[in-house]
Amino acid sequence: MGGTSHLHLPVMLAEVVDVLRPVPPGTIVDATLGAGGHAAALLDALPAHRLIGVDRDDEALGIAGETLARFGDRVDIRRANFDELGDVVDGPVSGVLFDLGVSSMQLDDPGRGFSYRGDGPLDMRADRRQPTTAADVVNGYDVAALARVLARHGEERFAGRVARAIVAARPVSTTGQLAEVVRDAIPAPARRRGGHPAKRTFQAIRIEVNGELATLGATIDRAIDLLVPGGRCVVLAYHSGEDRIVKDRFAEAVTGGCVCPPRLPCVCGAVPRVRLVWRGSHRPGPAELAANPRSESARLRAAEKLEVES
Repeated sequence: MGGTSHLHLPVMLAEVVDVLRPVPPGTIVDATLGAGGHAAALLDALPAHRLIGVDRDDEALGIAGETLARFGDRVDIRRANFDELGDVVDGPVSGVLFDLGVSSMQLDDPGRGFSYRGDGPLDMRADRRQPTTAADVVNGYDVAALARVLARHGEERFAGRVARAIVAARPVSTTGQLAEVVRDAIPAPARRRGGHPAKRTFQAIRIEVNGELATLGATIDRAIDLLVPGGRCVVLAYHSGEDRIVKDRFAEAVTGGCVCPPRLPCVCGAVPRVRLVWRGSHRPGPAELAANPRSESARLRAAEKLEVES
């Protein structure tokens, strides 16, 4: 989640507000509320709307409560994961926003164990009620399972090599120790490019711990179901795996699941559910990249619900 600390600007804030500005009056769901940066901007810009804010991180929700208190009963904050959207939201909505991934607030707190830049416990849980931590993955998975996680979620070229090094170093108890093991496992020439050598490993383990990709596709589908005609689903993704899922679910909704051959008229009866607000994804501009280098990987996509004839 791009903007979840008091000092950190929400990612692509103006673009997010602009793409949701035309939606019909009603309720907008911020399904990854964080500290409430996007939510506050939306409530300021859209006075005819109310907002339901959803997050599973108790610390973020505490900050969001303070940030959004001035909006009074226009805001309803609920502790849940975004894959519980159908349980949290009980009626049609005008917009749904997802700002995926990890927040700056989480990254910058060594005690949360998300970052290789400080030394802390191997935790990485967005929801600290859940039992599984990064330590369970690092010290419990066998080499093959760990290598699969690193390759699938981190696109780590040296997944097998890193997995073997981690298993050989057990028990690994801190983020600093893990970062050192990974760094030493990466060949020296590869360490000199592409940022910190442990970046992909930490990303992969975080995604595994929090199940970030497992339910995303079904959650995007559910968000589209909840939209009123003219409502929009807006997604900020920071990882290629996330972005592929979003692109795929939007493409499915654009065609209504049509299985007819390309460039031929549809005869299968599929009914398009959305239109893309723009083709492809939008990315942060030069000014934002200069002010916030962490936004570099952001990809913004948006789809608008169509009126479906009964």
